[in-house]
Amino acid sequence: MLRRGARRGRERDHGGGDPLDAAQERRVRAVLALGGVPQADLPDGVQQVRLRLLERAASGQEAPRDVSAWAAVVASHLAMDWHRARHRRDRLGERLAAQRPPEHTAGGEDTRLLSLAVAQGLDELPGPQRQVLVLRFYADLPVREIAEQLGVPEGTVKSRLHTAVRALRARLHENEVV
Repeated sequence: MLRRGARRGRERDHGGGDPLDAAQERRVRAVLALGGVPQADLPDGVQQVRLRLLERAASGQEAPRDVSAWAAVVASHLAMDWHRARHRRDRLGERLAAQRPPEHTAGGEDTRLLSLAVAQGLDELPGPQRQVLVLRFYADLPVREIAEQLGVPEGTVKSRLHTAVRALRARLHENEVV
């Protein structure tokens, strides 16, 4: 029976239809939910599994022998990725809160003005500088990982970060925000 389901999965991949049948989709949703992914994010997780299956077929790889098992493994990886991303966001929020001066903790008008000024400052940075600044301080990625993802040396990432931070700081001082 699994072989028949796997064959049907291969036929769907090449036929252009939905690569997951209803039972496989339910299994993916269950794995994501059991992995702690919130209900609201489950449809995105299912779509990610579909996308990976379609990308696999488009790259010329053979369809998995058991699409249902393969999809469950991919879903479990997605659940882990979701937790890692949430953990990074939480850590980033804690770091930003710890660095915020006491007068800005109330979240009033000052905080909104600072956020707007930072956003405008980011928009004015050249693309490569803005990219490394966002990856380092908003996505909380280490310099080594940024270099690997962008395909540039670590020294280039450090240089871009230094230049971007200096330019952003100068812009905020120029506008008398900080």
